[in-house]
Amino acid sequence: MTSSPRARSSRAKNFVGFVVGEVVYALDIHRVREILQPLPVVPLPHAPPVLLGVADHRGEVVPVLDLRRRFGLPPAADGDRRRKWIVVRAGTRGVALVVDAVTDVFGGEPVGSGALPALGAGDRERGIVGVQRHAGRMVFVLDVDQLAASALAAAEPSAGVAP
Repeated sequence: MTSSPRARSSRAKNFVGFVVGEVVYALDIHRVREILQPLPVVPLPHAPPVLLGVADHRGEVVPVLDLRRRFGLPPAADGDRRRKWIVVRAGTRGVALVVDAVTDVFGGEPVGSGALPALGAGDRERGIVGVQRHAGRMVFVLDVDQLAASALAAAEPSAGVAP
């Protein structure tokens, strides 16, 4: 008996990997809507520094969250062609996460056993919910909702953004 391609894919390749700084991260593939080249961004007044602004993505106003800033890293070099946006589903809205590079789609195996150990004071801000092993490296799995919460709040229409 063979399983459907969708079932096999969800078991074998359940993460989208990407790099921010020197660290490899991943998101649940079921939360990823699209990976694309950066689009023009409209800055929002009084937005938190991690929110670059909003972009028109296929007719939807999408908040654009810079993960380098979110993780306290210096800005990337202008014109870095590897930079990508990962558009994720956060609740009923899309949010674009700016990353240094997308690596691959993969399946992983948990590192160690038990709960994720405390990794430092910034765990909550980073949104780390797990650690996987892939291609001989540790990959930190991020929670989309936790990452996107501040971007969604700042980009609400009441914040002065017209749909």
